[in-house]
Amino acid sequence: MTSQTLREARKYEETVEKSIAREERPDFHLCSRVGWMNDPNGFSYHNGMYHMFYQYYPYESKWGPMHWGHAVSRDLLHWEHLPAALAPDEPYDRDGCFSGSALTLPDGRQLLMYTSVVKERQENDTIRDIQTQSLAIGDGIDYEKYEKNPVLDAAELPVGGSKFDFRDPKIWRNADGTYSCIAGNCLADGDGRILLFTSKDGFQWKFRSILVSNDHRFGKMWECPDFFMLNGKWVLLTSPQDMLPKGFEYHNGNGTLCLIGTFDEQTGTFQEENNQSIDYGIDFYAPQTVLAPDGRRIMIGWMQNWDTCTMRSPDAPWMGQMSLPRELSVHGGRLYQTPVREIDAMRCNKVVHKQISFTDTIRLEGIKGRCIDMELTLRRGDSQVLYQKFAVRFAQNDTYHTALSFRPRESILKIDRKFSGSRRAIIHQRRSLVNSTDGSLKLRIILDCFSAEVFVNDGEQVLTATMYTDQTADGISFFADGTVEMDVVKYDLL
Repeated sequence: MTSQTLREARKYEETVEKSIAREERPDFHLCSRVGWMNDPNGFSYHNGMYHMFYQYYPYESKWGPMHWGHAVSRDLLHWEHLPAALAPDEPYDRDGCFSGSALTLPDGRQLLMYTSVVKERQENDTIRDIQTQSLAIGDGIDYEKYEKNPVLDAAELPVGGSKFDFRDPKIWRNADGTYSCIAGNCLADGDGRILLFTSKDGFQWKFRSILVSNDHRFGKMWECPDFFMLNGKWVLLTSPQDMLPKGFEYHNGNGTLCLIGTFDEQTGTFQEENNQSIDYGIDFYAPQTVLAPDGRRIMIGWMQNWDTCTMRSPDAPWMGQMSLPRELSVHGGRLYQTPVREIDAMRCNKVVHKQISFTDTIRLEGIKGRCIDMELTLRRGDSQVLYQKFAVRFAQNDTYHTALSFRPRESILKIDRKFSGSRRAIIHQRRSLVNSTDGSLKLRIILDCFSAEVFVNDGEQVLTATMYTDQTADGISFFADGTVEMDVVKYDLL
């Protein structure tokens, strides 16, 4: 039975959606149907479709009591919104259905696992969220919450584990038919860790082990974990809160972390070999992956930063969008990300400029647009003197632009949107240390109305940023201090 709370949410989203014009939305990034969107949830492949659920508050374009929004796609780029899947309508989740994951059961039903939240007054008179894990089972559109919810609570936490910070279960089915799940947790002092749980049937769960502990290295609470094998290595993705920067590798605040290493199945523990940021730009958090039917590991993140949510007005009809889906691989102990190959089918109107040598600001014939896929190859243009700086400006008119600049002597790439039309003193630029020899660099820049995603050196690093510049600002220009030689290949995306 659909609850009154869920029926109201579904009626509201269906009605209000009609007032949002198609051109007010991105072309090929999933955004909220109405209201607010944050973390991707339940990214899965079920009955021939990719399913994306998401943290959702339909009634306003700001965070509120969490529901699960729902959309499906065949190609990961064109999404159809379905009715909201979950609403906070049970005693154990009355204050929110928080992040989680999904899989297909052997009998063909889809199983959702999510964090159920109840606010509770503590002895010191503070109100805190009690977080437990719950299940819902459905047919791909409608979901029934499990009668024995919650299936994991404080009783299954190891010694010292906080019942206030126990969330974001990522569930998967093992080769032997059993199930595993990891979740974020922290100790009383806020130090994060990832817990591993196991189940024979996907419904009855037991604590197995502490998969990995932060030990005060990367921020505090670790949110939204994901864990999978890729190219012979185990990869753990998580989003730590309250991070401190380490050189150019991590940023202040809520960031992303990728750990690559090995997994000891006997002890249920992960041994880290390498660590890195997942995204080096401004707007990327809480990524989740799916194993595609063809074996690709594909990742999508929330294309936003908790500290920059005020960039878009609360009066806007929607707030929050997902990143471009990215194919993942591991090379030399490093996570690589490339745009999902399905985007190649959207490319049209190819424009090529080869060996363009310039020393000032230039514009090139046919190079403009706000929904484009553009590849730049940079080289020094003077064998005697290395250039000082290169920049490309896009979403540009006489008033606005967003810029990507590179200083080869420091090997630093910077994304900067302070002239993008924002009236807020929030994060507008980020710098990243990239691999470059003698001023050479490869960049692939994908723009979609309200966002820019920059893939460096065939996916070695990615920088993501949102921008809400007026859509008529579609100019692109290039700048060099010194002599740069550049190849440009640009496509419109339709």
